[in-house]
Amino acid sequence: MGKVKLIIAREYLTRVKKLSFLIMTLLGPILMAALIIVPVYIANKNQKQVKVVVVDENQFFINAFKDSKSAIFSYRSGNFDQIKSEALSDGDYDAVLHILQGHAAIRSNLYYYKEPPMNLRGNIEDQLDKMSFDKVLQDTFQVNPKKFEQIKAGTKSHVTMIQTDEYGNSKKHFAGLNRILGIVLGFAIYIFIFMYSSQVLRSVLEEKTNRIVEVLLSSIRPIQLMLGKIVGVALVGLTQFFLWVVFTVFIIGATTLVKPDLFRSEIPQNDIPATMVTPQMDNDLDLLMLMQNGQGIGEVIETFYGISFAQIIWLFLFYFLFGYLLYAALFASIGSAVDNEADSNQFTMPVTIPLILTMVLIVPIADDPSGSLAWWFSMIPFTSPVGMLVRLPSGVPVPELILSMGLMVATFVLSLWFAAKIYKTGILMYGKKITYKDLFKWLKY
Repeated sequence: MGKVKLIIAREYLTRVKKLSFLIMTLLGPILMAALIIVPVYIANKNQKQVKVVVVDENQFFINAFKDSKSAIFSYRSGNFDQIKSEALSDGDYDAVLHILQGHAAIRSNLYYYKEPPMNLRGNIEDQLDKMSFDKVLQDTFQVNPKKFEQIKAGTKSHVTMIQTDEYGNSKKHFAGLNRILGIVLGFAIYIFIFMYSSQVLRSVLEEKTNRIVEVLLSSIRPIQLMLGKIVGVALVGLTQFFLWVVFTVFIIGATTLVKPDLFRSEIPQNDIPATMVTPQMDNDLDLLMLMQNGQGIGEVIETFYGISFAQIIWLFLFYFLFGYLLYAALFASIGSAVDNEADSNQFTMPVTIPLILTMVLIVPIADDPSGSLAWWFSMIPFTSPVGMLVRLPSGVPVPELILSMGLMVATFVLSLWFAAKIYKTGILMYGKKITYKDLFKWLKY
């Protein structure tokens, strides 16, 4: 056991002292935080307020459009060609909206020199549709548009998802949030398992190519050397993962403190739920819409705080550790059997296909975390590190967790035996192209 500890310490210290480890430990959190912060910052920074001149031949939409952070409207009347030429050539306006006359369904043209943002057309069409609909309500059916909105809101249904466990405990469930979190966890554990398992393969190949392994095996058994490498790289992975999490949270937290409005957005004007409509609010639809939006945000927040992050963290570490140990053992055996990394591809591909297949099917698994596809992929040890992590935020029964974890541990022990047999023979074999027939033959030694 003492010799194994020496190998573990050697593998761990050799890697954490490398400049590449320090660089990636620092760059990793910066890159992960940048993936979250930079798109939001760029979207906010590049959000241009488009100036639009409205020329309405019907004289109905004058002063009717609502300005926003993305568009501001001005109104002109007179000769359209002259207005268009002056507005666009002077550069004071970005577009000219010409609402045509004499159509039951409103038709209009939008003129511009430089193409405006994609959402401008949708913004204009939505407002035109709303104003046209309100006009028909009032002129044809003598219905007040505001009263209609209240009636529409009063008949709007809202289904709250409530998850109940076997003990009768209930909690609100927001499927979209759990789905996104599950996919993120699945991608993360997939990347970590492959990244550190590949390090084991390269380490074995390097020592075999340099003939260092012959010296090492003169004083230590092959199984001890393989175990030391696997555990040493695992500790490196856990160290780097912990530092990445701490640094990423720190960077995002510091950015939020420096620029608190970065992740805030305008509140959309949604419909109003019936429970919010009261006579006192009759003249304040904006307040009702704000409250309705707050209800949706509150449901997401309640679901977020209802997630057991302690359970997720511990199970993430378990499936990362045993998923890595499983694949690292197989990768170590492959590294011992070949003479260069190019030759290893024919053996690593069949081993990695199950995990790659899980990533291909990650969206269907996340869409139905209780379905048969998700169940099987969370139970098969070669796919469960990703499959179970995708299901986890939506809740997994304890018996299923125990079964999946038990199968994971048992398969790792079996793969370790399998890998040790191959490693013992292959690590000292040079100059021969290994086939699957050779691998199965070595299992008998």
